[in-house]
Amino acid sequence: MRLTLIRHGKTKGNILRRYIGKTDEDILENTVISKEYPDADIVISSPLKRCVQTARLIYPKKGIVLCRDFSETDFGDFENKSYEDLKNNEQYLKWLASDGTMPFPNGESHEHFVNRCINAHEKIISEYKGKNLSYIVHGGTIMAVMQHIFGGEFYDYQVDNLSGYVVIYNKGKHMTTKNALDYYRL
Repeated sequence: MRLTLIRHGKTKGNILRRYIGKTDEDILENTVISKEYPDADIVISSPLKRCVQTARLIYPKKGIVLCRDFSETDFGDFENKSYEDLKNNEQYLKWLASDGTMPFPNGESHEHFVNRCINAHEKIISEYKGKNLSYIVHGGTIMAVMQHIFGGEFYDYQVDNLSGYVVIYNKGKHMTTKNALDYYRL
């Protein structure tokens, strides 16, 4: 069994370095898939447009299974704002001082986000045993799943747009991972 985790294509919010969670942005019009991705028996995507559009570009002949629990974090009052927008905001400064462990004001806590991603991942792995899976999701979703699988820190698993990881499972146990799908060749 192989699990491929791919971050969605770049959006305007990514370029502007904004916190984009529940904002349903399109990927950039000029997005081109220029690398090879592993084939998948099942393609699973966050329901947000940026992920669905990316899944259709990478896997144009595959059906897509939507997973609501793979949606990005709800950034609450920080949604669609950048560091520059927030750098003098008292709530933002407290959130930064907590190393991101405080819940986003009027948004989601890190713990809730990570738990919903992990629970969805575990359910999918159980449901599709033995299948080669590709997740087309958000950076935070990838970080949550990879930290769950391999340990370490959440931010150890940051990836660029259209990049990600390949995890090989053998007899239900993760065996290896490859970073930056650029190195993956069929």
